[in-house]
Amino acid sequence: MSQAARTAVIPIRPVATGPDDELTVSMYEKQAKIYPRSVSGWFARWRWSMVWLTQLVFYGAPWLQWNGRQAMLFDLTERRFFVFGLVLQPQDLIYLAALLVIAALSLFLFTAVAGRLWCGYACPQTVYTEMFLWVERRLEGDRVTRMRLDAAPWGMEKLSRKGGKHAVWLAIGLFTGFTFVGYFTPIRMLAAEATTLALSAWQWFWILFYGLATYGNAGYMREQVCKYMCPYARFQSALIDKDSLVIAYDAGRGEARGSRPRKADARALGLGDCIDCTLCVQVCPTGIDIRNGLQNECIGCAACIDVCDDVMGKMGYPTGLIRYSTENGVARGWSRAQMLRRSLRPRVLVYAGVLLTVITLFVTSLYLRSEFAVDVIKDRSTLARTVDHGAVENVYRLQIANGTEQPHRYRVEVTGLRGLKIATPAEIDVEGTRIGSLAVRVALDAVAAEAHRGQVVPIAFEVTTSPGGQRRTVDEKSTFFVPR
Repeated sequence: MSQAARTAVIPIRPVATGPDDELTVSMYEKQAKIYPRSVSGWFARWRWSMVWLTQLVFYGAPWLQWNGRQAMLFDLTERRFFVFGLVLQPQDLIYLAALLVIAALSLFLFTAVAGRLWCGYACPQTVYTEMFLWVERRLEGDRVTRMRLDAAPWGMEKLSRKGGKHAVWLAIGLFTGFTFVGYFTPIRMLAAEATTLALSAWQWFWILFYGLATYGNAGYMREQVCKYMCPYARFQSALIDKDSLVIAYDAGRGEARGSRPRKADARALGLGDCIDCTLCVQVCPTGIDIRNGLQNECIGCAACIDVCDDVMGKMGYPTGLIRYSTENGVARGWSRAQMLRRSLRPRVLVYAGVLLTVITLFVTSLYLRSEFAVDVIKDRSTLARTVDHGAVENVYRLQIANGTEQPHRYRVEVTGLRGLKIATPAEIDVEGTRIGSLAVRVALDAVAAEAHRGQVVPIAFEVTTSPGGQRRTVDEKSTFFVPR
């Protein structure tokens, strides 16, 4: 008997799957394209209001002028950030960290109270997807027309419609990339360079990178970004509970679902209010069926609410079969006032308290922030030296960052030891938003030096300026070394 014949073989046979068996979906399988149906209604108008608001701010802010310069400019080359009248230097990056903490805490608080309203109305992915879908509908038609166009063979009509759509998408993406770079390079200068194609390599790179990312995310990936790439969908379950506001389907009122004539008595037919038209699925940008309960793919855009309310109105049924509510509110039939009272629960109060504390500290720190900063750098090559008449001298370099947009004169004094004085000119003029460097020699007379032989004595530099007659002072600590 051959080796092959002696080898045990376990035959693999297909197993019939029943209706109750779980559906296994390969992660390598191509995802079916979603064709969201257009919808109108109260929430759709709110979404478009947020599209206009966010894009007017994003596209318009770089063109605003303030004191003869761009109002919002993050100048990485000069290491200066301009936010209207506020000028931030590298040492002020702590404020950026604080803003990120505030944004994160705000998201936690907002999610605990109202679910994923950020995703549904203001998230850039949602906003640009809405814009790109609007272009697609104008050039290719609504849902059924787009499906037929994709299934049709290639011809002049399909080529012109598809080509026109992608041309507009690319134009929006590239203008978005241009605007993004305009926050880091003065946008008026950037526009002049763009007209002559004289942009630098890095400017070309970021315009194309950000533009193509917008084109790809909003034009092709769409719901895939929300479902698989965005981490928010994964950890939102840790932020919401049964009293958080979500989009909910009232199964007690809607089931059993089924179609029926408009004038039929649903109760006599043993049916609920849901007529199983599936329009709520057709309008969903992520392709879910909200009637199956809350899912992490739901971005809270409320398109299903608008279309369901429209259907309920046509059928003569009360609206609100799908609505913004809480899990407890739907299960227990709570009124809006009862659900609102449950919003002040411990989780929300903790988030709100921490957020309020951080915002208070941030605003207070920003208000008390000095208009200039001082760094003292001691000369490491020569710690100390003895000069005429036995005096001891240390050398320092003071870097003074002018945090205003006007030039100022700064005067330097030193304190901490009797007999200590500055042996060099102790004044410097610093242009607005610039950093001035001043080398100073600090001398300690022979009598005082004799009493501190071999010691490192703490001293302080006092830097003062008087813009408009108002005295401003910054003290910076250092040390003075007296050799043996």
